[in-house]
Amino acid sequence: MDDRPFPREAFDCAPAMRIEAQERLAALQFSQLHTQLGKIEDMMHRLERRLWLTVFGVVGVILAQAAQSLLVTAH
Repeated sequence: MDDRPFPREAFDCAPAMRIEAQERLAALQFSQLHTQLGKIEDMMHRLERRLWLTVFGVVGVILAQAAQSLLVTAH
C-alpha cells in the first residue's frame, strides 16, 4: 500500500504519446502509398494493353496492305 495522501494515477508520457502518434501517421501514410501504387500499376497495365493493341493494329494494316499489293500484282 502507498502511504501517500494522494493515490498515484497512471499517466501517459508526452514523448511516448508523440511517438505513438507518429507511428500511427506513418502507418496511415504507408497505407495511402500502397493504395496509390496499386492505382499506378493498374494505369500502367491499361496503358501497356493499349500500346500492344496499337502495335498489333499497325502490323495488321501493314500486312493487309502487303496482301492487297500481292493480290493486285498477281491478278
